[in-house]
Amino acid sequence: MPTITVGDAHVHYGRTGSGPALVLVHGTGSAGAAVNWGRTTPAFAGHRTVITPDLSGTDATVDGGGPLTAEGLAAQVIAVIEDAADGPVDLLGFSMGATVAATVAALRPDLVRRLVLAAGWAHTDADAYLRSLFTLWRDLGGSDPASFGRAVTMTGFSRGFLNAIGHEQFEALIPNMPPTEGTLRHVAYDLRVDIRHLLPRIQAPTLVIGALQDSTVPVEHSRALHAAIADSSYAEIDAGHVMFFEQEDTFVKLVSEFTDPRSSC
Repeated sequence: MPTITVGDAHVHYGRTGSGPALVLVHGTGSAGAAVNWGRTTPAFAGHRTVITPDLSGTDATVDGGGPLTAEGLAAQVIAVIEDAADGPVDLLGFSMGATVAATVAALRPDLVRRLVLAAGWAHTDADAYLRSLFTLWRDLGGSDPASFGRAVTMTGFSRGFLNAIGHEQFEALIPNMPPTEGTLRHVAYDLRVDIRHLLPRIQAPTLVIGALQDSTVPVEHSRALHAAIADSSYAEIDAGHVMFFEQEDTFVKLVSEFTDPRSSC
């Protein structure tokens, strides 16, 4: 798999399919793109070149271990786009990845044709719930890894989805986001991120997607992103935080229709 050097990071990325480029930016967790996008990539790869960077903090990308910033992670995505794509791309960020994708679009509007932000947010510290949840993740990650995985799974999916898949499949989800050093670096980033000053600089046509049953990043944060990004479009999916697991067809349809090169603003 390709690797590109950005500062002290050796950034890994995947590339598959053919057609106009679609870059998928993963959320929190050291497993990176493989866990976030492994199921969804094939749905796009039939008609798109799908590019999946692994950001610092993932197992696939090695760096010096310093604190993560929106600008630093955005620089990694920018370098991947310049290395892997020919011209502007459609850029989709999920959760933590939405903060990074928004930063890319603000800093390098020439590289982003269309922007999709799924289950994202702009600022942690102003929301006591969000701040407390990420603090709980940080504390459990250092003291009780099993409970960390269970807590992340409980908030990552809607109650109805978890009940529908049954006990065994629920338990199988828990190891997907272990509290590794890299995951906890992501959580530390989640706790301090603030991209509010960048949102007015976004020029690309933008679709914000909120998840109505999101217990990780409540849907009000997606609504606030929509309000802060000029002329953005907005949609909601009746699902938990990991909406593309619960409602994959709906998610893929929304993204595909919005990023269809034939569509107009």
